[in-house]
Amino acid sequence: MSGADDTNNRKLSVFPTFHKVEGRRVVVVGEGDEAAAKVRLLSETRARLVVIARAPEAPLVAAAEKAAARIVARAFSPDLIEGAALVFAASGEEDADTAVVAAARRLGIPANAVDRPDLCDFYVGALVNRAPVAIAITSTGVGPVLARHIRARIEALLPRETGDLARLAESFRDTVARVLRDGAARRRFWARFFSGAVAANLQAGRPGVARAQAQRLLNGEADEAGFVWLVGAGPGAEDLLTLRAQRLLQEADVIVHDALVPDAVVAMGRRDAERISVGKRKGAHSVAQDEINAILVREASAGRRVVRLKAGDPMVFGRAGEELAALRAAGISHDVVPGVTAALAAAASIRLPLTLRGVASSLVFATGHDRDGDTLPAWGELALTGATVAVYMGRSVAARVAGRLVEAGLSRETPVAIVENAARQGETVHAGTLRELAGLETRDDIAGPVLIVIGEVVSHADLSSARSIDVAPGARVRQVAAA
Repeated sequence: MSGADDTNNRKLSVFPTFHKVEGRRVVVVGEGDEAAAKVRLLSETRARLVVIARAPEAPLVAAAEKAAARIVARAFSPDLIEGAALVFAASGEEDADTAVVAAARRLGIPANAVDRPDLCDFYVGALVNRAPVAIAITSTGVGPVLARHIRARIEALLPRETGDLARLAESFRDTVARVLRDGAARRRFWARFFSGAVAANLQAGRPGVARAQAQRLLNGEADEAGFVWLVGAGPGAEDLLTLRAQRLLQEADVIVHDALVPDAVVAMGRRDAERISVGKRKGAHSVAQDEINAILVREASAGRRVVRLKAGDPMVFGRAGEELAALRAAGISHDVVPGVTAALAAAASIRLPLTLRGVASSLVFATGHDRDGDTLPAWGELALTGATVAVYMGRSVAARVAGRLVEAGLSRETPVAIVENAARQGETVHAGTLRELAGLETRDDIAGPVLIVIGEVVSHADLSSARSIDVAPGARVRQVAAA
């Protein structure tokens, strides 16, 4: 391919524009699913929708009713589209759609024929609606499925509150133009408006605080306030990170992360974001909790956007309560983004129903020791009543947990599963009974974070590739038959 041909291929055959349709008639001609789909799409606008359908099918009637569209139960004739802003031919029949497009063109009305690019005066893009902000993606008719995939990615990255942010900006626009005469100063203001504490507070559901921050930013009364998000990184697999967590990692100026968060997840942040490791592993607390609290307050007080990235879910054994208290005391705006906690990831890996009708109707998330270091706090009684117990950070006290449960009356043959590195590369599964759980502490080949599940529901898990808890690596455990 020559250079001239390549350049020509990179030029668009369409010029993207947006039609003004508010208060104007937009006409859809058709009776079935194609027409219903167009009505549903157009219902996201303020157009006056009219449907021409001699015998409308049930899906179209339902879509029209929901969109407050008027149905004209007549065969198509050109006089029915006079004065329309746009016309959509959606009959599914080539001859009928061709006639509708031809009539629209004679009347000077742009027309679109569904799934017939050669007949279209314009294409309908895959729409991302964040009114008043709108994004339309088109493949000019050659790859509509690709356009929908791109739309899904943009939907994931663009917060629902984007439209609210745009409306807030509109309310400040005249004042900003009057107060900030210099163009460079206005650009700096809007850059901070759309990417700083104003946007963060609005997206966190605090519009009053967002407006106050915008006013402070305009008045220059103080440096822009920072913001802290406590974000759950999930069990470690990058594709189990929430969409919101991915977006915030791209927006953060500082990422404060634990040792259990994989490097690949931390690397999903902005390239120029500062990384602060506060790696906390059992027996090796490199940074004290008070110091972590101080880091969060310090960075946010300097006007920076901070993501506190925690393995699993911040609110499940993540010391989020202490960090939230420190942020509240310092007057720092903040929000929490949940993550997939280890118990859920482990259960998914071995197809283990944590609750099961007739077997277990309650679930306990627990640690192997309490605040004072005692093994088996109050949750032991719940295990005796048939609850499924998911034990976090229990490897070093496995023998004591098993002993205390047996002493309390739980059967030594109660099924147990141990998942190491749940949902991550190097995941391993061990299974056996409560009697064998003590063997976990002596397994030199288990070095990663483990999640222990105790209860009858373990009998219903897929343990076909599990190793035994107390025998040499590589040995398999006999699959426990489901009751």
